[in-house]
Amino acid sequence: MSLRINDTAPDFTAETTEGTINFHDWIGDGWAIMFSHPKDFTPVCTTELGYMAGIEDEFTKRNCKIIGISVDPVDTHQRWKADITTATGSAVAYPMIGDPDMKVAKLYDMLPAEVGGSASERTAADNQTVRTVFMIGPDKKIKMQMSYPMTTGRNFDELLRVLDSLQLTAQHKVATPAGWRQGEDVIVVSSVSDDDARAQHGGFTATLPYLRVVKQPGA
Repeated sequence: MSLRINDTAPDFTAETTEGTINFHDWIGDGWAIMFSHPKDFTPVCTTELGYMAGIEDEFTKRNCKIIGISVDPVDTHQRWKADITTATGSAVAYPMIGDPDMKVAKLYDMLPAEVGGSASERTAADNQTVRTVFMIGPDKKIKMQMSYPMTTGRNFDELLRVLDSLQLTAQHKVATPAGWRQGEDVIVVSSVSDDDARAQHGGFTATLPYLRVVKQPGA
C-alpha cells in the first residue's frame, strides 16, 4: 500500500523506549513527526537523532511531538542513546519505536511486504529505504513525507519551516511561497476571489492574476 499526502497515517501499537504506545492515541490532538532509521549504531542516523534532541523544544512550542523508529529492538535503542549523547551532546528524551519484526516499516511502505526474517539478520543497506519522515496532523492525516538516502543527513530545520507553513495554512486560506519563513509574505489561494481576498486581507499585490501576495496573517 502506497501512502500519499492526506492519507490517514496507519495506526499501530508498538514498544518504545518510553513504554508501549498506540500511535494515534499517542499523537492526541496535536501534530507529530515520525522519522525512521534503517539500523541502530549507524553514523548519519546518530547525528540526526542528536540534532532532533537538541531542537525538540522548538517542536514542543508548535504542539508537535517527535518519535523515532528503527528496525531494531528497544533494548538496542537504549544502548544507542548513550552513543548519541556522546557524539552530539544532546540526550534523546523523545520515544524511539522498536520494530524488530519490521511491522511498522512495512505498514508505512518503507520495506516491501514480502521481506522476511528479523532485524538482527539484516544490515542497514538491506533497510536503506527506512529513511522517511512523516509529518502528521491532529486529524491523523499525513501532511508531508520526505525520504532521504543513507548518505545524506536530513535537514530538520526544514521540518520546522514546513510545520510552520502547515499550521499557518490550516488556519488561513493562504499558501507559502518558495523558501518562505515565519513573518514573510504569503500567497492567497486560488479558491479565494479577489473581493474576498480584499475583505480578508485589506488588499493584495497581484504579481500575476493568479499570484496574489499578502502579509502573513497574524504576523
